Amino acid sequence: MSTFPNSPKLVRGGIVLVDPGSGAVQRVISLQYNPDSVSRTLQVQGVGEQGERSEALRLKGPAVETIKLEAELDAADQLEFPDQNATAVQFGLHPQIAALESLLNPTVAALVAQNTLAQSGTLEIAPSEAPLALFVWSAQRVVGVRVTEFSVTEEAFDPALNPIRAKVSLGLRVLNVDDLPPSHKGSTIFLGYLQRKELLASLAPTPGISALGIGGIP
Repeated sequence: MSTFPNSPKLVRGGIVLVDPGSGAVQRVISLQYNPDSVSRTLQVQGVGEQGERSEALRLKGPAVETIKLEAELDAADQLEFPDQNATAVQFGLHPQIAALESLLNPTVAALVAQNTLAQSGTLEIAPSEAPLALFVWSAQRVVGVRVTEFSVTEEAFDPALNPIRAKVSLGLRVLNVDDLPPSHKGSTIFLGYLQRKELLASLAPTPGISALGIGGIP
């Protein structure tokens, strides 16, 4: 990264875990290096998908959006200065990988609590609500997500077999208003995300219809 004083500040993508009730930030997981590409897929939720011709232009809900990305992790820079990076020397990339894996698993405390309730004879045990994960990719893209895919390839190791270079693949599904109660923090965030898209769409160039090679609509 350039040390030139006027060079632009690097904005990193990442995931923020917030309390679904209060919205308080619980953890920030910043990607060490921004991926070169982020793949997004939107699946339309149309009423007319079932063959009802009179409903062909009706949308029953927001599109189901999925996001895929690959992130690279490398502890080489930290290991170059071991006195300043004791954690990297001792554990390599284990902490960063574990932080990402925590998005997929309930906590030990939650599992123990559920087991305690089961042993006490509680018939129905509702799983505890996990923190709301927000995918942050610039100020224009902040949205609640659920991790649907996770894989990691550890490519290099130190003498203690701690990974020092790895690639992580993440699949995320955007949580929209069909997934969450109206009062949920995630619903509010999704509506803001959709509103920002509408604002950006209004800023897109709008050429005249002649630019498409026709003089008018038939």
